Amino acid sequence: MLSRSLFFFLLLFFSLQANAQQQYKVGIIGFYNFENLFDTLDAPDVRDGEFTPSGSNAWNTEKYLEKLQNLSKVVSELGASLTPDGVSILGVSEVENRKVLEDFVQQPLIRNRNYQIVHHDSPDERGIDVALLYNPKYFTVLGTKAMPLLIYRENGERDFTRDVFLVSGLYDGEPMHIMVNHWPSRSGGESASQPFRNAAAMICKNTADSLMQEDPNAKVIIMGDLNDDPISPSVKKVLNAQRDKESVRKGGLYNPMYNLFKKGIGTLAYRDAWSLFDQILLSYGFVNDKAEGYKYYKVFIHNEPYLLQSSGQYAGYPFRSYGGGAYMGGYSDHFAVYVAVVKEVSSQPSSAPPKGQR
Repeated sequence: MLSRSLFFFLLLFFSLQANAQQQYKVGIIGFYNFENLFDTLDAPDVRDGEFTPSGSNAWNTEKYLEKLQNLSKVVSELGASLTPDGVSILGVSEVENRKVLEDFVQQPLIRNRNYQIVHHDSPDERGIDVALLYNPKYFTVLGTKAMPLLIYRENGERDFTRDVFLVSGLYDGEPMHIMVNHWPSRSGGESASQPFRNAAAMICKNTADSLMQEDPNAKVIIMGDLNDDPISPSVKKVLNAQRDKESVRKGGLYNPMYNLFKKGIGTLAYRDAWSLFDQILLSYGFVNDKAEGYKYYKVFIHNEPYLLQSSGQYAGYPFRSYGGGAYMGGYSDHFAVYVAVVKEVSSQPSSAPPKGQR
């Protein structure tokens, strides 16, 4: 019986070789919520006390190093069945600072990929940020922009949360723009907090509109933990992200996660129900058959069996670091997600596999 990894390898190989005259490059772009990747130090002005040796989680160096090792195992596997370089761009959330990312990229399982870090200290009250990791073989950063989310509580005070982080650059020589997100949570109730996520979605929408107005085939990616599903107002109405590629028009967005959600597939579980908060949305240029460069091929949720809690109250849920107040030694309460994009690179008779799969 073929392993799942081999199955996906063959699926991609044969589908891309339907026309034997063509060869393709494969790129993997993903997102992963690292779930509270904190160092062990008590930082000033943020609420990170529980993640210190004297805090409620008794967070220490041993646990921190185990967390880094666990996360690196997951990242080392993303897209590895499609290209030996694995994921070339990875958006991450729930990281405390740049230092934890510097420790992460030096983990033995991923060190040889030479991941570079694009990080910005957000004003979030818990001290958690979003960031982008990238393999310089594939991506060159040309510019970054932190776009603050200005939301306010009922008493008029600002609710400090994560910025929308825009990173622009060249992906294999092609202009590409990635917005990394971690939208406001559903604390206080889904309906009551919905306007906050709608506001975050509007930042992404306006930014994508500007980029696609300048170039209708601009390659724009909106990724992150949106704290909303594909059918939520922020995604379906504000972003107007379409469930089918054929429905995407110039200036529009495609949501490859929509049909997965409709099948009951999710990236996190709560009260015995799955949600698909971790999403990657793609601009028109990725699905326009007439556009040049990289095109969308397939979406994946990395939900391998070892990433599921095997017993106890949370059996079948993502295997996380803490559960019910107890240290579990797992990975994250979210699954990683990624998309495969492909680009035709030649039109010559060849039976060789696509570049990146040798």
